[in-house]
Formats: sequence, C-alpha cells, structure tokens
Amino acid sequence: MKKLDALVIGAGPAGLTTAYSLAKAGKSVLVFEQDPEYVGGISRTAHYKDYLFDIGGHRFFSKSKEVVDLWNEILPDDFIERPRLSRIYYRGKFFSYPLKAFEALSKLGPFQSALCLASFAYARAFPVKDPKTFHQWVRNQFGERLFSIFFKTYTEKVWGMSCDEISADWAAQRIKGLSLGGAIVDGLRRSLGWRAAGGASAKSLIESFRYPRRGPGMMWEACARKVKELGGEIVMDRKLRSLAYDKHNGLWSVAVETSNGQVEHYEAAHVVSSAPVRELIAALKPTPLTLLHARELKYRDFLTVVLIGESKSDLPDNWVYIHDPKVKVGRVQNFRSWSPEMLPDETSICLGLEYFCFEGDGLWNASDEELIARATREIGEIGLMDPADVRDACVVRQKKAYPVYDDAYADHIKEIRRELKLSYPDLHLVGRNGMHKYNNQDHAMMTGMLTAANIVAGEELYDVWQVNEDAEYGEAGTSGAQEALKSLRLVPKRAAA
Repeated sequence: MKKLDALVIGAGPAGLTTAYSLAKAGKSVLVFEQDPEYVGGISRTAHYKDYLFDIGGHRFFSKSKEVVDLWNEILPDDFIERPRLSRIYYRGKFFSYPLKAFEALSKLGPFQSALCLASFAYARAFPVKDPKTFHQWVRNQFGERLFSIFFKTYTEKVWGMSCDEISADWAAQRIKGLSLGGAIVDGLRRSLGWRAAGGASAKSLIESFRYPRRGPGMMWEACARKVKELGGEIVMDRKLRSLAYDKHNGLWSVAVETSNGQVEHYEAAHVVSSAPVRELIAALKPTPLTLLHARELKYRDFLTVVLIGESKSDLPDNWVYIHDPKVKVGRVQNFRSWSPEMLPDETSICLGLEYFCFEGDGLWNASDEELIARATREIGEIGLMDPADVRDACVVRQKKAYPVYDDAYADHIKEIRRELKLSYPDLHLVGRNGMHKYNNQDHAMMTGMLTAANIVAGEELYDVWQVNEDAEYGEAGTSGAQEALKSLRLVPKRAAA
C-alpha cells in the first residue's frame, strides 16, 4: 500500500488549496471527493444544457495578498471585473443594498422612517448587555424596527429557526462593522455620488468584485489539473468510510467507498478534512468521546430552482434578497449579471431561485415539477420575470450548505477540538464544514494554505482557527502580505513568542 504524505478529504476550495500547496512543496498527496463529477464543492459551477450557474454566488474579493496571488497563479487569464449590485425586496418594493439613504426613507415613508430612527435611538440608549442571540445583536446595532424589516424574515428563511435561537456569533462574524449610522452615512455618500477615501469599511459595502468568466468552477477545475500536473492524485465518487490512527507507526489508515460499494484503503502521515465535522467524527476509529457533541451539530441545506426564458427587460442585479414572508424563496441570482458567458446567447435570462431547507423536509422532498411550479409562480409575484416567459427549468439540491450557529454549537466545537488535539495527531480541519465555521471562499483557502505550511514545516506555525475571526477579513480590499497576516493575527507562533 502506497504511503502518502497527506490525504485530503474533499475537493472544495479548502481541500484543493491544501493539496495544491502541498504538491508544490514536493509532498505526495491524494484528494478524494464524494461527488462523481464536480470539484469545487459549493463553489462549483453547475450546468444544464448550455447554461452555467453558480451554487449560491461566489465573489472573488479578498484582503489577503496570498489568496489573490494564488487565484492569479491558478487562473491567470480568465477573470473579469463585475459591478456589485443587489437589492432587497420588501412589501412589493425594491430597496438598494447597501442602503441609499434618500431612497430608503422615501420608500419606507416619513412615518415608518421616523419610527425606525426612534427605535434605533432607543436601542442605543438602552442596549441589551452582552447580547447572546442574533436578534439581540442586530437590535443593538439597528433598532427593533429595522431588525424586523431588513433582518428577521430573511434570516429566519435562511436558517429555519427563530432569530432568538441563532447565536450572536453569526451576526458578529457576517455583519460586523455595519451599523445603522454607518449604513446611513454610506447611503448618503452613494446617493450624492461621493467616493469613500479609504474604501468600504464593511463586507456588505464593496462595489465590485472579480469573477471567472465561466463561473467559480473554472478556478477549481484548473486547480485540480495543476495538482495532477504536480504529481498529486484526485479520485472522484469516494465517500469516507473510516479512519484510524496507528500510534506505533505514526500513520493514518483511511477507508473510502465508491457508489458501487467498492472499498479502497490508503495510508498517510497526515489527514486534512474538509468534510462536515459530524461525518468526520462518526468515521473515526475508535469512536471519539465527543461523538455525541458532533451529532448535535446542525447544517442548513438549500436548493436552487433555475428558470430559463427570454429577457424582455434589463435586470442589472447580481442577486436580490427576498424579505417578503408571502413567498418562500429567499434569494434570486441573476447569472447574466455574474458573467454574460454563463448563458449561451444574448437574449436569454437565467435566474436561480434559492430555497433554504433541511434535508428531508417538505421542500427538499418536493418533486422537481412541484418546485419549478412554485418558483415560476413566485418569480411572477415578485415581478422579476413574467411566468409566461419561462421556457425551461431545472433543480439543483445542495446538502450541508451552511453550518448552523445555534446557541450550543460553540461549546460542541470546543469539546471536539480539545479531544482531536489530544488523541488524534496530524488530523487537520479546514474549510467551512470542516471547521463548522461560515467561511467565505477565500477564508477557506487561507485555512488550506496555512495547514499546508504547518505540514511542510513539521510543526504548528499557524493557528488555523484564527482565520475568519475578524468578519471584515477578505472584504476590505487587497493589501500587502504582512498587513494581511497582521490583520488576522496569523503570525508564526515562534515569531509571536
């Protein structure tokens, strides 16, 4: 049996970045991926006939010079610059997002606007001390009324749970740096056409981003090719069955299974996992003490109904957030605005209606025909497309799209990390599901790059768990390598000492 330097579980951004970095350093590496066709995980580009579409929308925008350099190294000639345009749909009206002050006040009306400002003033005067929930955190930042208008409905669609059950960690990570005051100032600047001197200060305020001309899958297909060119291996249609560490020889034994039931065995000095934590812990032998903690971790799934038709009017948005509780759709992607090359001609429109659900619930188990009928009806109710113009459609389901930040997840992860560190050496967790952290694509890549650096060095130079502690990381613009590492506090431990 061939003994590998590293075996990587999952060919998403984190896994492939790890493999590429290790292969460049001369390490023997093998990646196995459960999907029989696509690499890239949730960052893949799916296709239907001649139409391409993104699974959730993936902007290429990062503060880390290392990540930007890696993008350019892997895909040097296929990026386009795209304007960022998104809106919120609420009670039959569209609001620019980020907010434009004059537009928002006008559409909410003077009475509603006055109530929002009064609610904000009250929240600032009497904040909830040490907010524990998403509701409390956002209420402190925006006031109760704006929370109910612009946060509550959409957030509960995404997570399928009350905002009082979602941890404040979620808000702090995803919308840190954006407050009502900041939104009004930025909205006023935008309304008057003023430019910010130092760039956007919060992740939601960036105005443009780079994007591969035929979707994010281009990046990961190219990365997979480069891994192979460097001597690495990538095998598809493999599901993790078991893994065990042999203390005597210092090697991991890993068993994977194909869809036709064949079992393959590998040995490696290191295992890098981007698999969902719940699945990884269940596969470990002997059974970890923290299996019960892993079983309590939750994931949110979603599906995209892709509607194809003729475009009778220009739709410039990249995506639209749907805050109206009358429809189940949570967000609508407009793939032509991501890149015109996602469509085969200049007249078609291709929209992706995203429905957030749990695997096995009514939405997930609905037939494609039922989902297409619902999406066609709801796109007409919103007014983004005439149902009569829909001429084709398909459905794509995505399991475990989002790790859930409920009020207990942090304690579960803490216990799991403690046991893995003590009892399972040279097992490295990376990426969104691998760390149960809502990582952006570039955050996931950074965890892979730093994990590879630790493996090559033979010691833990970097604490990978610090990536994405600051929610503004990856959104404020490109800077020098030292500044990026400083902002993340990702300096080698020896240097820090």
